[in-house]
Amino acid sequence: MSDIISAIGFCNRTGKGDLSVLDASLREIAETGANACEIGIYAEEIIAGGRIIEDRTRRVTDIVRPYGFQKLSLHGQIISNFMDRQHLHLQKKVVRAMLELCDRLGAGILVHHSGAALLGPEENGADLDRMERDALAEMGEVARGYGVRIVLENIFTTESGQYRQTPSQVAETVRAVGSDNVVALIDFSHAYIESTFKGLDFRDQLRAMAPVTGHLHVHDSFGLPYTRKTFYHPAEATALGIGDLHLPIGWGDIAWEEIFSELTFLPDTTLIMEIDSGRFLDQQPACLQQARKLATLVNDRAAATAREALRA
Repeated sequence: MSDIISAIGFCNRTGKGDLSVLDASLREIAETGANACEIGIYAEEIIAGGRIIEDRTRRVTDIVRPYGFQKLSLHGQIISNFMDRQHLHLQKKVVRAMLELCDRLGAGILVHHSGAALLGPEENGADLDRMERDALAEMGEVARGYGVRIVLENIFTTESGQYRQTPSQVAETVRAVGSDNVVALIDFSHAYIESTFKGLDFRDQLRAMAPVTGHLHVHDSFGLPYTRKTFYHPAEATALGIGDLHLPIGWGDIAWEEIFSELTFLPDTTLIMEIDSGRFLDQQPACLQQARKLATLVNDRAAATAREALRA
C-alpha cells in the first residue's frame, strides 16, 4: 500500500523575477533532507501574456533539474481566479502555460487559488461557482494530457462584500468538477482564518475537505482575520497574532496532532510547509521533524485500517 502522505517539503524563497535566488532557495530546501519542494513560479517572470518565455524557461529547467526532488509542485499566480469574469480568458491562458511548465520541469502538481469576486447587481454566488467549475473542468482536461494535478486551494475573505467560498464549498466545487486531475488543497491557516471570520466550525470545514484533498499547505497562525492590516514589520503581526502569518509549526495555536490523528486524505498527498523562509529558515529542520510525525499519524492509521480490512 502506498502512503497517504508520500512526500514532505517546503515552498521556496521567491525572488524578484530575475532568477537570482532560485538556485540558493532550492538548495536550502534540499539541505534540510526534504523530499518535496514547491516553487513559487509566479514570481520568476517566465510567462508574458500567457506565453512561455523560452530562454528563461531553459534557465529555470537547468536550475531545477539537478535537485531531483521526489515531488515537485509549482505555485500558480497568487491572483489566479476563475471567478474573474473580465479577465477569465487571460487567467486560463496563464494556467495553460503553467501546466506546460509543470510538464517541462517534471512537476506533477499546480497550485491554483479558489476564486473570489465582488457581486454585481444581477449576479449571485451560484453564477460565479458555475463559471469557476466550467473553467476548472476545461483546465482539468489540459492537466490530464500532461499528467498533472491541479490542486484548488481554499483562501480567506480579503475585502468587504467579497464572495468567497468556504473550505467546505471548495470541496463541493472539486466534487462537482469530477476530474481525477482536479483535487483540493487544504491550507489549514486559511481555513482557520475564514472559519473565524464567518463563524464556522474550523474542524468541520477541514473534515469536509479532507476526502477530496491531495495537497496540504501547513503553516501556523491564530486564525485571526485582518482586523488590522498595517504593520511596520512582519514581527509585529506575529506578536499580535493577527492574519495569515505563515509561522513555523507550533508557533500558533492550531491543534496539529489532533487534526492529523483524525483526518485522512487522498493517496499520494504532498505536505508542503509554507513557512516564511526569509524569516524562519533556522526553524525548518524542527518543522520538518514535526511534519514527518504528523504524516506518520496519517499513514500508520491508514495502514492499520487496510490490514483490518484484509483480515475481515
